Amino acid sequence: MDLPAKKPEESLFGSKQFGWGERTYIMGIVNVTADSFSGDGLGADPEAALEQARRFALEGADILDIGGESTRPGSQPVSTREELDRVIPAVRLISRNLDIPVSVDTYRREVAEEALKAGACIINDVWGLKKDPSLFELAAKKPAGWVITSNQRENPAEDIMAAVTRELRETALRLLGLGVPARNIIIDPGVGFGKTLEQNLEIVRRLSELKTLNLPILLGTSRKSLIGQVLDTPPGERLEGTAATVALGIGGGADIVRVHDVAYMKRVCRMSDAVVRGKIWK
Repeated sequence: MDLPAKKPEESLFGSKQFGWGERTYIMGIVNVTADSFSGDGLGADPEAALEQARRFALEGADILDIGGESTRPGSQPVSTREELDRVIPAVRLISRNLDIPVSVDTYRREVAEEALKAGACIINDVWGLKKDPSLFELAAKKPAGWVITSNQRENPAEDIMAAVTRELRETALRLLGLGVPARNIIIDPGVGFGKTLEQNLEIVRRLSELKTLNLPILLGTSRKSLIGQVLDTPPGERLEGTAATVALGIGGGADIVRVHDVAYMKRVCRMSDAVVRGKIWK
């Protein structure tokens, strides 16, 4: 099995069609955690998650990404039971009330499987299906979108883009070999996951190199530590830094940006798309 000869023209997640290359799509972050690095954790309150989801949908989010375990450096992992108790009620409530694709940020098969049953249509695994390899078996059985992330926490690399590209290629090829269609695979270079500041900046600068994989690209830089390290600002004051990395990422080929500040970043995406893609959209 080889990588696709060209990027899929479109994908269907839930009831929404995504035309790759037409514009940049926005993934809004809904944290049902108590210890999110960005300070926006809602805790295990599905009604609060629904309220934020409604606001993001009105502001222009194309996908909602629900996470029940903080991925910040130094955070303590939660049990599978606790993650299920946080995530599944929120997924079920949002899916029943809003017509918007729901993604779940998890690396556990049990959580992913229950989330898909509850109405999610995308699994966003920051470990790239390496932490729980049985996710490959689930991917082969369940039609869903799969965001595979490069995570170098256990294997730091010198040429970061070569390592990221190799890792994402290997994971994508394994999924394709299991029968997962290319249109259901999204690649994420994993800014902030096992990389130094210099490597994170280099990923944003060289993002266009991932185009060789011919798969949709997701970029997640929102409020992350690379911005804080450059600008010396806490997470709540990283709006401008996020906007800069989003705009540069779109210039480098990002198809989806994962963000906390949906309304503001939608304007950044619209302006960037007008310049980069020559497309003006509302």
